[in-house]
Amino acid sequence: MQHRIDKIENLIKEEISLIFLYKLNNPAFGFVTITTVKVTPDLKLAKIYLSVFEKEKREAVLEKVKASTGFIRSELASRIKIKFVPELKFFIDDTLDYVEKIEGLLKQIHENDNKGND
Repeated sequence: MQHRIDKIENLIKEEISLIFLYKLNNPAFGFVTITTVKVTPDLKLAKIYLSVFEKEKREAVLEKVKASTGFIRSELASRIKIKFVPELKFFIDDTLDYVEKIEGLLKQIHENDNKGND
């Protein structure tokens, strides 16, 4: 069952990426990447995580994407052949923020270590 869910998650990720690229060609979205798709075991809900290049535009882009959810879901339904297209919920993927913060902290620790060794 998990293998099927993984395949559906990958398919949804690929198709929604193409929908953003070709159908939602809106400059207001900026540079948006679909990073992860998580589907519930009953296939009723898909959580889609977006990465938005410009941090200050994240919330505005998320609102625009949420306003386009019906269109995205209908496009998805016409592209994939499964019995039921899941409800789509969009979220901002802030994983890269954590990575940047940790890298900054590690850099700071190394700088402090180097100062202590001088």
